[in-house]
Amino acid sequence: QEHLVESGGGLVQAGGSLRLSCAASGRIFTLYTMGWFRQAPGKEREFVAAVSWSGRSTYYADSVKGRFTISRDNTKNTVDLLLNSLRPEDTAVYYCAADASKFRDKGSNWYPTDVGSWGQGTQVTVSS
Repeated sequence: QEHLVESGGGLVQAGGSLRLSCAASGRIFTLYTMGWFRQAPGKEREFVAAVSWSGRSTYYADSVKGRFTISRDNTKNTVDLLLNSLRPEDTAVYYCAADASKFRDKGSNWYPTDVGSWGQGTQVTVSS
């Protein structure tokens, strides 16, 4: 299993920006699709963004497309999520995730059941 540690959450006003970072250790990082999910109070955990194991493809939920940007650095074993134009509805705990299977790329059809490792979560709160 991969060990994932997130950082970078916080409180921001609507329209603001945050950068979330996830540092990975354990498995060979470059073999696995990485990404982010989020979970708001009373709601199910949902897909936000992913970057394929090759780094050549990125995927986003419709709700964040055009506002969030995911990237990975395979030399540092990190995956970042830049959150721009934040809205109150983006408020949630954001979780870094690593796919359970090597070389798998499910695009935006990536579900919590596909995840092999989770970070501890970082809170993002957007005030109106």
